[in-house]
Formats: sequence, structure tokens, C-alpha cells
Amino acid sequence: MNYKTIDEANQAVIDKIVAGSPFLLDVVPAKTVIEELNGKVLLHAGPPIKYENMTDPMKGSCVGASLFEEWATTEEEARAMLDRGEVSFIPCHHVDAVGPMGGITSGNMPVLVVENRTDGNRAYCTLNEGIGAVLRFGAYNEEVVTRLRWMRDILGPALSKVLNKMDEGMNLNVIIAKSIAMGDEFHQRNIAASLNFLKEVVPYMSEIDMNEKDRQDVLVFLADTDQFFLNPMMAAAKVVMDGARMIEEGTIVTAMTRNGENFGIRISGMGDEWFTGPVNTPKGLYFSGFSEDDANPDIGDSSITETFGVGGMAMVAAPAVTRFVGTGGFGDALKTSNDMMEITVGHNTNFPIPTWDFKGIVLGIDARKVVSTGILPVINTGIANKVAGRGQIGAGTVNPPIEAFEKAVTAYAKKLGMEI
Repeated sequence: MNYKTIDEANQAVIDKIVAGSPFLLDVVPAKTVIEELNGKVLLHAGPPIKYENMTDPMKGSCVGASLFEEWATTEEEARAMLDRGEVSFIPCHHVDAVGPMGGITSGNMPVLVVENRTDGNRAYCTLNEGIGAVLRFGAYNEEVVTRLRWMRDILGPALSKVLNKMDEGMNLNVIIAKSIAMGDEFHQRNIAASLNFLKEVVPYMSEIDMNEKDRQDVLVFLADTDQFFLNPMMAAAKVVMDGARMIEEGTIVTAMTRNGENFGIRISGMGDEWFTGPVNTPKGLYFSGFSEDDANPDIGDSSITETFGVGGMAMVAAPAVTRFVGTGGFGDALKTSNDMMEITVGHNTNFPIPTWDFKGIVLGIDARKVVSTGILPVINTGIANKVAGRGQIGAGTVNPPIEAFEKAVTAYAKKLGMEI
């Protein structure tokens, strides 16, 4: 369909975002829903990148995935195999998926299956591993691999049984709406949402057939993992934004992601094409003993949440997180969200924020407004050590490079036959 103006096209895109209806249906091995993972293939976060150009934490995640899949039995074997180019790589976004931090996903890892009931499309995301030594931050020791196998053998199947007992799956919009009113912004703070998820799961956990120790272990893991809902939120944002970009017109940003080398964005009017610029290193607070000198350049698909309008875009919703990411107090959070209004089209009234006079989350980043104002989206993020295996060393915020937005707007103008 052709719209008379870019504004009309953008309105059609954001109408689809508002109408999006993500439901969590199942948890299954990734290779059963992503055909490309049937082989020595790994998914990664961000736009396309070669293995040799990955940062050390992402390479570490590749080592861990290779050990998990038993493609290798030692770190040395895994690194040699990867260096020889025996493993193929695909961006998560190219196969309807998203992954936090390194985003490394292999065929036998369990993934969340989220369906957008409005448009019938699906998206996938791995399960959150908890904190400490975890694959997403580049750790690959025995503890990491053992946990991944427990998630494959116990956690994933248990959640699958629970979800299959629900008549229509789990309505994620309901959890998001409840939890934003309880102080979550869904990127660095998911405490309320993770507890609301557990609240939905517990009644069915008591009914499913499983070993009692395993049942207890699953419940304790879910109760202890404050960031568990980040991954369902990422899949929900991905499936809704993919539904919206079916319009294929306009300048609404439909994806933002980073791979440690480049930051990439997509806009509705340019389909699958990536527009990139050099990735930045997050600014924020570091754990004791660490500084910016230890930080890895920004990585991860989790900025899909900001594309949806939460995360750093909804900083005002989560005053408790502002100090954690180094942005000061409530006044700074309010200013951040007010600034984000300058580069978005409106508000999504499905998700009102009590601390913002019940205005809805911001809706639809317009690449034109980013270029014209110079205001960049704010992304909340974890900070990884630049050395694989050392894990998270802090949290903060990061901005995408303005070059990506300039390239996107220029390309769309040319598509419309405008002179640049």
C-alpha cells in the first residue's frame, strides 16, 4: 500500500505496534523452530560480523556454545575449530530471533516461542541464565556449560509443560502493563515482571509431572533470577516490531542492535537493510575494582526493548534503576524520558507510567527526528569485561551513532526519489 506522506506511513507502523499482541506459547530446542541451526551454526547478536572481528566476550560465548553442543571437548579444540571457520554464523535478527549481550544461540539451547496474535508472526529468544559466570557475558567454564545443560534438560521442558497447560499461552502485554506500574523499565530492571511471570507459572508447576527436586530447583531458579523476564520482553518486542515492519514504508526504527564492532538499525521503509556506525562503549557505574578501561564495546540485541519504547526510553518508569546505571536521580530519569518524546511519534497508552502522570511509554522512534534534533535514543545496558570469562563489570547507558540514522534517512529519501 502507498501512503501520501511519510507521516501517514509512520502512523500506520505505530498503529501496528499498539495493536501488537505477544503471547508466550512454548519453550523448545532452538533447532526445532529455527531450521538454520541444524548443523554447526551459531546465532549472534547485532548486524552481520565475522568471527575474527568479534570481541573477546562474544568469542568466549562461541567457545562455551561449542562445548555445550559437544562440537569440542576442550577450550583449545573449540578455539581451533572456530579459527578454522568450521562454524557458520547468522545474526539472530535474520531468523526471527534476538539474544542478550553476545546473543550466541545454538541448536539445542531452549528458546522462548512468542507469537504476535495480531499478525501471526513469531519470535524466539534464549532463556536468561541468571547472574555470575554466564555465557551471554562470555564465560565458558564448566559451571556455565553445566547450567546450560540443566536449562536444556530440566528448566526448558518444565516451562514447556507449564505453557502447554495454558489455554492460550501467556499474555505478555498483561505482564508488561502490570510491571511497568510496579517500577520496571524491562532492560536493567525486571524484578516485578520476573515475579509476575513466576506468579503465572506456580499454579501449573504444582500440576506437571516431574521429579520433586527438579521442580524445587526450577522454582528457586525463577525466584532468584531478577532479570528472567528480560528475555521474554526481548522476544515480545521483536515479534511486535517485526509485525509493524510488515508495512515497509516510513521512517520508524524497527530494530536497534550491536555486535561489539558496529551498531545497526533498521527502519520500516527499508525492510531488512542494516544501517550501521561504529559502536560505542557504555558509560555508567562499575563494580569495585573495574573502570572504563576494562569495558567491552557495547554488544547485544537487548536494545530491541528501546525500539519498543521501554528500557532507557522509559527511564522515568524505574527510578530505582537510575543510580544503578549512573544517571543520577529521579530528575535525570524524568529528563531522559522527556527528551525521548522529542524523537518519537507519540505514546503507547497500553502501558501507562504512574510516575509520568500516567502517560504511556514513548511510541515509534522516528529516524528523521533523531537526525534533525541530534537527540539519540538512550539504551540501558550491562557492561561486559573486555576479556572473555570475566563477566559483567557494571551497568550504564549507551547511545547509538548518529551515522546509522543519517544513512537510513538518506537511503529512504533516495528510495522515494528525493534529491539529497
